[in-house]
Amino acid sequence: MPEYSPHRFCTAPLLDWSDRHCRYMWRLLSKHARLYSEMVTTGAILFGDQERHLQLDAAEQPVALQLGGSDPKDLAKCARIAEEWGYSEINLNCGCPSDRVQSGRFGACLMAEPQVVAAGLAAIREAVSIPVTVKHRIGIDDMEDYPGLTRFVESQANAGIDTFIVHARKAWLKGLSPRENREIPPLKYDMVYQLKRDYPQLQIIINGGINSIEACQQHLRHVDGVMLGRAAYQTPTLLAQIDEQLFDGETGPDAVQVVEQMLPYIEREMLRGQRLNHMTRHMLGLFQGRPGARRFRRHLSENAHKQGAGPEVLEQALALVTQAA
Repeated sequence: MPEYSPHRFCTAPLLDWSDRHCRYMWRLLSKHARLYSEMVTTGAILFGDQERHLQLDAAEQPVALQLGGSDPKDLAKCARIAEEWGYSEINLNCGCPSDRVQSGRFGACLMAEPQVVAAGLAAIREAVSIPVTVKHRIGIDDMEDYPGLTRFVESQANAGIDTFIVHARKAWLKGLSPRENREIPPLKYDMVYQLKRDYPQLQIIINGGINSIEACQQHLRHVDGVMLGRAAYQTPTLLAQIDEQLFDGETGPDAVQVVEQMLPYIEREMLRGQRLNHMTRHMLGLFQGRPGARRFRRHLSENAHKQGAGPEVLEQALALVTQAA
């Protein structure tokens, strides 16, 4: 197999979505995808329930932890803790545009303070032996377009960072909601391509609006990797094509096989106190576009949350699909 960038295909950090149960299912679909956690703030790690925020299954690897924060000491402490928990990478969030994030001085607002980001990243690099990366926008508010982007990137490269995950949209911190910031600002893929041309020594990963294998292949002609978020979550079987189409590997399992492989995991996790619907909620899109998909979703949505619901609910939902085939 050719030597590919470890970031050739990544799943995005998705708040409330890319938890460990979701990542376990994604790993069944692709051996080579690089998976990212939800964003976890430094405060949540230092003062909250570390097990809830950081627990992962060895089968998920490689998994990157995305951190939210700006204080170098706190970032370093959290990075060390994450490495001890077994994460394969630390990624700093400089792209989330929500008001809550801004008030905590992390996320996209940090693009206005590149030296603060550089200090934080340098502290993380000093604290751990695993790779350290940054995820950011092409700009914020009235920040100059390409010159502003390159100043930000150069500051982080000077701090020793060589992998940049770039959401190809500007973030408007005033006037747009987080959801609108994912959809309204225009995608400017050419800016990200230009970044790779101007800084060939850096690993440039593109993110934003990518929803097909064909689109991934097109972007990979210009950059080192792609990152998919909502498309990977809403149509998870897309990941089953990744290993063959982007890594010269084998085709992943089909949706029926994924359900069958999830059942032992679900049984094990329920014995540890997890609720069925906390796991099956990530599986609703598995049969997207196939006969019986609606009945599969409805059965899980109506029954998985009930008291006493167990793996048999998922088996019943699967039967509704196989009967419709």
